[in-house]
Amino acid sequence: MFAELSQWADTVVRRRYTVIVVMVTGLLALGAYGLGLGADLSSKGFDDPASESVRAAQTRDNAFGRDHSSDVLLLFRAPAGSTVDDPVFAERVVAGLNALPQRFPEQIDRINGAYWATDSGVALPEVFGTPERDHAFASIAISGLDPTEQGRNYREIADEFVIPGVEVELAGGQPVAAALNDTMAQDQRRVELFAIPAVAVLLFFLFGGVVAAALPLIVGGLTMLGAWGLLRCLTAVTEVNSFVSPVVSMIGLGLAIDYGLFVLSRFREELADGSSVEDAVRRSVTTAGRTVLFSALIVAVAAAGIVVFPQGFLRSFAYGAIITIALAAITSVTLLPAMLAVLGRRVDWLGVDWFRKPVDRDDVPNNAWGRFAAGVMKRPLVVAIPICLGLLLLVIPIKNLAFGSINERFLPPEHPTRLAQQHFDELFPLRQIDPIDLVIVTFDPAKADLVRAEADRAPGLAAPFAAPMQSPFQPQVLTTQTVLTSSDNAEATIDYLRSMPLPSGTTLLVGGQPAVEKDSIDALVERMPLMIALVFLASTILLALTFGSLVLPLKAAALNLLGLGATLGVLTWVFIDGHGAGVFGFTPQPIMSLVLVVIVSVVYGLSTDYEVFLLSRIVEARAAGATTTEAVRAGVARTGRIITAAALILLVVTGAFALSDLLMMQYIAFGMVTALLIDATIVRMVLVPASMRLLGDACWWAPAWLRHHSAAPPRESLPQPTLSGSAPGDRD
Repeated sequence: MFAELSQWADTVVRRRYTVIVVMVTGLLALGAYGLGLGADLSSKGFDDPASESVRAAQTRDNAFGRDHSSDVLLLFRAPAGSTVDDPVFAERVVAGLNALPQRFPEQIDRINGAYWATDSGVALPEVFGTPERDHAFASIAISGLDPTEQGRNYREIADEFVIPGVEVELAGGQPVAAALNDTMAQDQRRVELFAIPAVAVLLFFLFGGVVAAALPLIVGGLTMLGAWGLLRCLTAVTEVNSFVSPVVSMIGLGLAIDYGLFVLSRFREELADGSSVEDAVRRSVTTAGRTVLFSALIVAVAAAGIVVFPQGFLRSFAYGAIITIALAAITSVTLLPAMLAVLGRRVDWLGVDWFRKPVDRDDVPNNAWGRFAAGVMKRPLVVAIPICLGLLLLVIPIKNLAFGSINERFLPPEHPTRLAQQHFDELFPLRQIDPIDLVIVTFDPAKADLVRAEADRAPGLAAPFAAPMQSPFQPQVLTTQTVLTSSDNAEATIDYLRSMPLPSGTTLLVGGQPAVEKDSIDALVERMPLMIALVFLASTILLALTFGSLVLPLKAAALNLLGLGATLGVLTWVFIDGHGAGVFGFTPQPIMSLVLVVIVSVVYGLSTDYEVFLLSRIVEARAAGATTTEAVRAGVARTGRIITAAALILLVVTGAFALSDLLMMQYIAFGMVTALLIDATIVRMVLVPASMRLLGDACWWAPAWLRHHSAAPPRESLPQPTLSGSAPGDRD
């Protein structure tokens, strides 16, 4: 690979203007195409398509049509001192309800039912009104064959449910979903308004110049434009969930800037060492560029592990992450080196000399990072043992880890849609939008009654199941439903229903949102070991081939798993145990299971990412003749400032999402921030030097075949290491 990168670097230097024109034109074209991404995103993909609950929903929909009873729920409050039976009030509400399907025939299918008689819906006062008759509601069906189509139709009329002179609250599945999506859109605007300017300031202080600071931002911005276009292309062949776009944007933007940062820093380092512009570009591509490519490959592998799960949400995240990470790496070894070849030493234009004082190459191992690493390696056990014990203590809260699904409680406590849904559930506890469904298939209706009688004995039911309803199209299919006392404790109810003895010739399918959630969690728990094994195996093999050692990848995996466990422990302590809920404005509750998988994948990938950048410089020094201790000190000294800056950039980008009003984004952002803080400080600065000092030359052990096939840079291609900073007695 080293020879191929050298050839590519020569091509970039010779064809610099062609590379710039082709890349910029292509990325801008993709960006223009990607402007329409939002309209092509899906609202589906949260369930396991092979589960019993999904089969129950499909059977029910085929026999009865899609259930629209909870699409939109309009909750009406009677005027003070009156009731919902007041003739003037009732006439005003009925007129408003009847007008909705007439005004929006393409978006509203019908009024399902209400307290009052309407043109298209049944009137059931005992069902749609409170006993005190101070509140009543109406159920409205939104047109659409799936959640995505329904969501688009609802958005077109979301502001049209107002009835003049009537106090109306808007609840139901579609308002909740729209509120969640709107919050995601606000998060992306927050990144544009806050994170990008903050990153620009950080880059200016890092490089001491406007031009140098602008280059990683240009790479990051063009990468995201191209990624949006590629994501839209992906929607033509598979569904991409709407929640995936901002998550992929967050990770892609941060990594693209980080990758550009590493290449640019190596270029300026080579110039400072006396290389010509052309040689500096070549060296940057063959060293930092090589590391970027391997790093991107490993992060992409971590994301690809998610493909083992059946949920469309996770699969679309994996595809989107792989596309974005690959594009970030490609841009960093094509467009950025070409721009550097054109700019040359003018990369430091519009700068402040005080911020970029040159450091003599011989003094690098003696900087603060190198001295700290040397101090750690003098007493590795004294330093490493308490640090590891501290991280293990952070792992302890994982015992309280609990899984849940997305719902209105992911919105801020004061959000009007969340308040409306909670108010509705309080007033009509037996009409909640997440009932448990029974789909009974039998040619003897009497047997359906037997199933219902047995089902009523299940624990956790808020009320008995209603009398089974028979399909007019498929008479062998009957259905009934009820609600649970608490959807958070649905497992015992569902297990009971699925284990009931059934009459001969009868099939029972248990569905509804609580069953969908349980089945999805079960699928994740079942396949999580497979994902972890595949990611561990693939990343270990890649690291071994990259660095020509079998010990270093295993050491990296152990440290990554320790950091990941600590991160999950912190997330559990904060979001499930509720510490900090008042400060950050969220409701403590189980972590959404799908999001936890994303966090595990992203955190493991990013931890390995920074390990690659550090180890690449350590291996480079080792290949040039340094001892293990000298190589570690040189590697930490060389990468300390730049990896810290890269971590700060990702912290700023992800930190913007930590300010989200949506709990799911807070999960992801806090997880990444915690992982970055642990990895960029404790692991990189303490545990890596300590563990490598303890292992000594055993770090480099590898079977002969691995050394032969390793992609480690050849010894003759590297400069001799600077060892003047080594302390006496540090040599292995």
